[in-house]
Amino acid sequence: MRPLNALFAVFAGIALTLSAPVFASAAATVEAVQSPAWRDRGGVTVPLAAGMELQSGDVLRTGPGARAYVMLAEGSRVKLGEAARFTLHTRSLQPEKSFRGALDVLAGAFRFTTGKLRKSRQHDVAIRVGTSTIGIRGTDLWGRTDKDGDLVALIEGRIEITRAGQVTELAKPMTYYDAPRAQAAAVKELDLETFVGLARQTEILPGDGAARVRGKWRVLAGSAASEEAAFELYDRIREAGFAARIRPHEVDGGWRYELLLGGFAGADEAAVAAARLKAATGLTPVVGR
Repeated sequence: MRPLNALFAVFAGIALTLSAPVFASAAATVEAVQSPAWRDRGGVTVPLAAGMELQSGDVLRTGPGARAYVMLAEGSRVKLGEAARFTLHTRSLQPEKSFRGALDVLAGAFRFTTGKLRKSRQHDVAIRVGTSTIGIRGTDLWGRTDKDGDLVALIEGRIEITRAGQVTELAKPMTYYDAPRAQAAAVKELDLETFVGLARQTEILPGDGAARVRGKWRVLAGSAASEEAAFELYDRIREAGFAARIRPHEVDGGWRYELLLGGFAGADEAAVAAARLKAATGLTPVVGR
């Protein structure tokens, strides 16, 4: 059994993580999460949470039906779709002023959009998508890698794609680079209907049940009458990819421990997240403020 002071330490640490301001030294920050999703760092896996700061080398993973938004320090945004695996690499000492690094998309779909303040900040980012490397000179692109190959769509701007020593430039918006496994790549036109379908794979829309830093609604995932039971429930929820925290409160004759998910903009968003949690864990969550 873990002692009570350990329980309070866990609770305090999570609270600080979710509420702390974003410091300039952070390479990137998680903006929104539609769980389940995880961060792997140094052999330790934790559920991805809105407001979480990211370091170079962190691996982000999303589960079925999940999404995640990551904001780079210089203002660019990366959107990850379901079943994605993504790694951030940078050695920038002041990434909010001069960001140099590489983004590895090891699986799944993503969208990269350059920040509005890009002209006043130095920006040097390469994106590796499966077997293809993208040199960024554009402002908006979408990509995916899976067992069938790589696909990179240019929405706005200009990019260079290197694959097997061959360089292809995309300078016309709404075109895409199609690179099937073990086959030659080709550049094709991207029609609006296809683009809308691709974009939905990485977008978080109202009603998707995503958590954000300033969301006021929460989900009561469950409660326990003992420290041991609280930690068992805590581990179960977090292993499923949901960023639970423990809130102890005093009751007649002892303590009660609530397991909470926070960060939802409204009751509808919280209800969707509660349903996803129930499907993943078998628990019966309750929505509240």
